[in-house]
Amino acid sequence: MAARNTRLMRCTPDDLFAVLSDGWLYPVWVVGAARMRDVDPEWPQEGARIHHSLGMWPVMVHDTTEMVEWDPPRCVRLRPKAGPLGRGIIRFDVRAHGDGIAVTIVEEPVTGLPAALPGLLWRPVLTLRNHECLNRLAFLAEGRREERERGELEARPETPNPAEGAPSPQAESDARESDI
Repeated sequence: MAARNTRLMRCTPDDLFAVLSDGWLYPVWVVGAARMRDVDPEWPQEGARIHHSLGMWPVMVHDTTEMVEWDPPRCVRLRPKAGPLGRGIIRFDVRAHGDGIAVTIVEEPVTGLPAALPGLLWRPVLTLRNHECLNRLAFLAEGRREERERGELEARPETPNPAEGAPSPQAESDARESDI
């Protein structure tokens, strides 16, 4: 069973998806991501990747995250791959809630040490981490909404709708295996 968190955000789905579509913002909202190394020009097209590092200097693990599903304004599915730490699947589900949105993040390891351990050990850690990830994501998306409402929005004025892409066969297999 995957780790699951939900947070209400005072913004539109477009505000949230505009943040998620900017791969360079990934280490701002992802707890543990320390720096960006590169973003594929096709991001957020399915199959595109962002390249970042986890940890703290001098111990850094190079990681990639692949877009498995990009379906604004409803869903995003990602597959992070952190070398010897393994791979996982992360899904964001977005739905209207009052004058904002409810965002649910579901995450499950599919390979590596966390996947080999019982959920009782990794689930509480991911739940705490993803609680903070959603808080950071809310600050960015709600800030974007405020800039938009003041007419000061300059970056990413609309959610990208990239050309059709396809995730790698390994990412598709991991997504099926995780069942999220």
